Amino acid sequence: MKAIVTGGAGFIGSHVVERLLKDGLEVVAIDNYSTGRPQNLAHLKADGRLSVVEADIADHKKIAPHFSGADWVFHLAALADIVPSIERPTDYFHANVVGTESVLEAARAAKARRLVYAASSSCYGIAKQVPTPETAPISPEYPYALTKYLGEQLVLHWGKVYGLSVVSTRFFNVYGPRARTSGTYGAVFGVFLAQKINGKPFTVVGDGRQTRDFTYVTDVADAVVTAAKSQLSGEVLNVGSGNTHSVNRLVELLGGPVEHIPKRPGEPDCTFADVSKIQRLLGWKAKVSFEQGVKNMLAHIDDWKAAPIWTPEKIADATKTWFERLSA
Repeated sequence: MKAIVTGGAGFIGSHVVERLLKDGLEVVAIDNYSTGRPQNLAHLKADGRLSVVEADIADHKKIAPHFSGADWVFHLAALADIVPSIERPTDYFHANVVGTESVLEAARAAKARRLVYAASSSCYGIAKQVPTPETAPISPEYPYALTKYLGEQLVLHWGKVYGLSVVSTRFFNVYGPRARTSGTYGAVFGVFLAQKINGKPFTVVGDGRQTRDFTYVTDVADAVVTAAKSQLSGEVLNVGSGNTHSVNRLVELLGGPVEHIPKRPGEPDCTFADVSKIQRLLGWKAKVSFEQGVKNMLAHIDDWKAAPIWTPEKIADATKTWFERLSA
């Protein structure tokens, strides 16, 4: 079998590529390296079943030929992060909406048997119901969340109108080895690990009692592959750990001093996936505990040696637009 993985050199995408090769598939990874890194696939380079294509997914003419003969398409390519999406909404629309339409048309022309889309739990905004089910109101707080949700709507529409077999998987707070170590201020793990390796205090937002559904990356890869193997179509599935943990608990596991910074607008106090649907329809359940996942991250802490060191002053400057646009 042949699989396409868009964003295949990215954090999550590289783990999906690794899993598919392990399962015996031929894999084409497509990435423009805007956020992905060649070194994420370096350990797989010798595998003759892997092809890596450098291309923008929105460049339909360039990517479409590589979809020929594809059985499965895993669409993970996207621009992420909150602040850049507020500052550069057009770039996010191009990557996450125009790019998704391009991938859908390539998959349709290739008569792919299944397309699995990596959606985001950020579509729920500040959810009023936790654990949050797939039926919860959609309320994106910033352009990244909106464009990822628009991409999901395209995926479901192509399934409905064109008969493409599609599943959308909404990811919750994914973490693990190969998470991005450079670029825009973003996910808490990358920030904290760089601070720890450089002997700096952890910059905890607010009182640190906010909780997140931290989901380990190999569990996420397992979820999308399980969805591809299934007979489901036209379904939206939460992908979460089945638990939620506070930032204070993360700090406790990592070990180190703390410095508190102001709470930010548009951020939920709790993210927590209701995973009953994916358990019922796919029999899927996360396997890696939070404690084990953090231990795994600490074992790879050297990967964060070159990562930016975020101080309260740098964070305040990087998140200025966040406060300006989302405080109203």
